[in-house]
Amino acid sequence: MAALHRLGQCHFTRIAVSHFHTSSCASAKQHYKMLVLGGGSGGISMSARMKRMMGAENVAVVEPSEMHYYQPIWTLVGAGAKTLSSSSRSTASVMPSGVKWVKSKVQEINPDTNTVLTDDGSEISYEYLIVALGLQLHFEKIKGLPEGFEHPMIGSNYSVQTVEKTWKALQDFKEGNAVFTFPNTPVKCAGAPQKIMYLTDAFLRKTGKRDKANIIYNTSLPVLFGIKKYADSLWDIVKQRDLQVNLRQNLIEVRADKKEAVFENLDKPGETKVFEYEMLHVTPPMGPNLVIKGSPLADEAGWLDVNKDHLQHKRYPNVFGIGDCTNLPTAKTGAAVAAQTAILNRTISKILKNEKPDKKYDGYTSCPLVTSYNTVILAEFDYNGQPLETFPINQAKERRTMYHMKADVMPHLYWHGLLRGLWGGPGPYRKLFHFGMK
Repeated sequence: MAALHRLGQCHFTRIAVSHFHTSSCASAKQHYKMLVLGGGSGGISMSARMKRMMGAENVAVVEPSEMHYYQPIWTLVGAGAKTLSSSSRSTASVMPSGVKWVKSKVQEINPDTNTVLTDDGSEISYEYLIVALGLQLHFEKIKGLPEGFEHPMIGSNYSVQTVEKTWKALQDFKEGNAVFTFPNTPVKCAGAPQKIMYLTDAFLRKTGKRDKANIIYNTSLPVLFGIKKYADSLWDIVKQRDLQVNLRQNLIEVRADKKEAVFENLDKPGETKVFEYEMLHVTPPMGPNLVIKGSPLADEAGWLDVNKDHLQHKRYPNVFGIGDCTNLPTAKTGAAVAAQTAILNRTISKILKNEKPDKKYDGYTSCPLVTSYNTVILAEFDYNGQPLETFPINQAKERRTMYHMKADVMPHLYWHGLLRGLWGGPGPYRKLFHFGMK
């Protein structure tokens, strides 16, 4: 119960789970040449690169969570294709050796004094700052949540506390409506809300229950997917598999005791519709990290305000950002973080030499759209929404090889490459492809 109530509080992309650790809390006052805020994919990968650039003793990472999760695999965990335990490692095991781990939560950022306050009362000063705090989930903005997760047949692949509830609901499904949602906010991994829909369809066909199911995808967006080339292929799949897609429908309430979900029509304010469900997958509203939002580092919407080419803060030249916490106008994905690491590394190396950054981030991001238990459409695109593909094939077509890459190859590269600062850069799939061709 207490865990579910914590879901109602805004929290970081990385979710804390109690586990033995060897790090110590921050002392009363510390100073580091490079301070990294956040121990997710962006924070750990950049701390590894900064260790090589300026020495481990000059780098510190502020991160409260004792477990680190590879969240892209949660789509498959929610469908029973992977275990939750396979997505996790201890933070101690992924923290670069010699780098100081400050096991606290960031409470306040003061870029005018080059200091950060943590929740244990410590003040840490820095010469340079990398902000990698992720975004925050807001289940509590949907009436009836998070307490609704105490009831059966409802889950979410976006939280470590609810992803296994998705798989339980899928296994227990007998007949009726299986409803999937997409909120009226920016989200991380914008393909994930519909990936679980395709996997549910596949599972119900495999178990002989598909004829008794109505699979419904209610999205706040005016499109199925933002990039037309891939959207066209997805619409074909929707039609072939008899999936119901309702555009501009935003989840505003869950009546878990009655198995009812209430949606508002974004094109007709005030108009709502109630859907009964036998299974409900919720993608929560998301927003900027509240510490960033309350600091001078934020733009008007609360996101970290960085230059989209070089990832340097627009007003504080010794501050940099990476990943979901930024206002970069590209999809928030793990592949985007991988692409950004090399750019940011280059930017910082130039700044340290009093030179101008010379390498530009083109907005590369990727979404492996899982369409069954053995197929993926690999969407890759840039700031302009133009396909920026790796392979000399039509990537808008469902392929088994791409599923293997998503399910088996990428997790290995994440743990043993990206987090060690050894892999990443513009078009990480492209780098993988070229490596395989050598």
